[in-house]
Amino acid sequence: MTATIDTEIIHEVETEENVFIPLRDGQRVAARLWRPAGEVGPLPAVLEYIPYRKRDLTRGRDAVNHPYIAAHGYVCVRVDLRGSGDSDGVLVDEYREQELQDAEDVIAWLAEQDWCDGKVGMMGISWGGFNSLQVAARQPPALKAIVSASATEDLYVDNMHYMGGALLGDNLSEATVMLAFNSLPPDPAIVGDAWREMWLERLRGSGLWLDTWLSHQRRDEYWRPASVSEDYSAIQCPVMAVGGWADGYTNAIFRLLEHLEVPCHGLIGPWGHKYPHLGVPGPAIGFLQELVRWWDHWLKDKDTGIDEDPVLRAWMQDSVPPRASYEERPGRWVAEDQWPSPRIDEREFRLTRANLAEGGQGDEGIAPITLRSPLSVGMFAGKWASYAAVPDLPYDQREEDGGALVWESEPLTEHTDVFGLPCLDVTLSADQPVAQVAVRLSDVAPSGEATRITYGVLNLTHRTSSTHPEPLVPGQRYDVRVPLNGVAHSLPEGHRLRLSVSTSYWPLVWPAPRAAELTIHPAESTVRIPVRPRQDDDERASPFHEPAMAPELEATVLEPSVHDWRVTRDLATDVSTLEIVNDQGAFRIEETGTVIRRSTTEWYSFRWDDVTSVRGETRTVRRIERDDWRTEVVTSTVLTCTEEDFIIRADLDAYELDDARGHRRVHAESWDRVIPRDLV
Repeated sequence: MTATIDTEIIHEVETEENVFIPLRDGQRVAARLWRPAGEVGPLPAVLEYIPYRKRDLTRGRDAVNHPYIAAHGYVCVRVDLRGSGDSDGVLVDEYREQELQDAEDVIAWLAEQDWCDGKVGMMGISWGGFNSLQVAARQPPALKAIVSASATEDLYVDNMHYMGGALLGDNLSEATVMLAFNSLPPDPAIVGDAWREMWLERLRGSGLWLDTWLSHQRRDEYWRPASVSEDYSAIQCPVMAVGGWADGYTNAIFRLLEHLEVPCHGLIGPWGHKYPHLGVPGPAIGFLQELVRWWDHWLKDKDTGIDEDPVLRAWMQDSVPPRASYEERPGRWVAEDQWPSPRIDEREFRLTRANLAEGGQGDEGIAPITLRSPLSVGMFAGKWASYAAVPDLPYDQREEDGGALVWESEPLTEHTDVFGLPCLDVTLSADQPVAQVAVRLSDVAPSGEATRITYGVLNLTHRTSSTHPEPLVPGQRYDVRVPLNGVAHSLPEGHRLRLSVSTSYWPLVWPAPRAAELTIHPAESTVRIPVRPRQDDDERASPFHEPAMAPELEATVLEPSVHDWRVTRDLATDVSTLEIVNDQGAFRIEETGTVIRRSTTEWYSFRWDDVTSVRGETRTVRRIERDDWRTEVVTSTVLTCTEEDFIIRADLDAYELDDARGHRRVHAESWDRVIPRDLV
């Protein structure tokens, strides 16, 4: 679906490139403003508050989003967090007290401006979606509504650090992203001659966040303060929660709908980690129009029909062949007026010797089945959250199922819509005190192609609690529930539903300290599938317009982007490697003359069946230059392990570039850390 420019713009928009907002401790954060031109107002303000550099790295996204909303009668404000972009200070971690306190100061400042009518909304995707929820829970008086996209209300349960108590590979890649971002300088055109000292302060002070995140392997007090799931009632303003099935954050939408005591609307499309008007896989929707409806209702008291919208609108995905990327996911919108929905039935499938059987009692004569998966299971799993920048979706599951136990249903006799949160209730034992289980559900076509529709991972030491995990007693039987991610998928008549179980899922999750063998008791195990009968009123779920936005940022491509996802196996050394190349090339922002160069490469490898051979390595290059201001930052991080410890080796090099002198290093730092494994 091609985005179009809205022709019903109400106001011309003027931009203020930078405004410094004072904080209570005398520091300042940098903001960019868009507002209707001329004598208009006072108006509500809409805030996006993130660390990703308003001056350059999010300038393209900001250019299509904020002017569009401002043209409909709002003052849009994009703020760099303390220690990021052109703001003062140092950013030392995500979602800490300082960040949220600063947000309260920013909101209070906005409400006091003569161009603001005292009402503020907050929006964001990913980091901005997280802190919109967290700030809402602090109840600043001027904050009247929020929009939270691709985010979670529980920093441990559903974030890119841990999943089911298992360490995610994305923990390393996210730490790499932030090491690169935190090492970039402010722009001298904004902060003046102080830019170099501000840059050095960041380089010396931000630290290695991977060290911090790996030091909290259970759901302890580190994760709780900014997890609004600790007290849903603290949120007292309306919430729009947005996500995509190819992203990693959709489960939080179901929990918010269930637990919030304020108006909450959920929207889930086929997208990865993108705003829905830019959503990939498509179809993208007119999300900015939805935002204007939302803000008009809650910030301007207009009757826009929000009260009559379904509580949850979701894209029911049609069956497709397995691919690592899709331009579009065919399907249809469905709607529910409450969640959990009384219209969804739970169907229970028993595990027999090799099949999923619906109804009846278990067969007590089935012998237990043992499994120890090869480490290769997971090399075609894709990313925990698809960023739509590389082919990062799961591939044909036949590539994975050779190392898994598989149960399959009979061919379905009718179309079956799976919608909700499946789970596996399984009785098992292990031969090691620390073990994990990965569970996948796949749509198997008559041709044999298997498309993964959802999955779940559980560190079995977290079977009853992630706050107080307990080692397994080898040989002892446990009844365990493995939750799977939320899903909306339509299985055609004649297709089969496949359950696959493995003891590892590398590199999506880090393997257990020793290769564990699981013994599964099929007769005492069932998989529960939420099935939604087709409804006559689903057509009301899709009143979405075509995507509309402000004109795109004018930029000139200087070097093309390159995106690769390669799996290789060296039979001479028994080493297998997943290489991910996300090279965004180089481009010049014409309105500022700034040239940006960005690339990230990741390698995840293992040797044969040695779980202590797994290795994650990342390398980033970030270059920002304009005229005689030329800077470059290079980072490298390697994560390895023994049975007892995680081992980090990281390097940071920052340079000023000069035609005469070449690269002049202004800062270099290395980290060597050994962090004990905590039942992970």
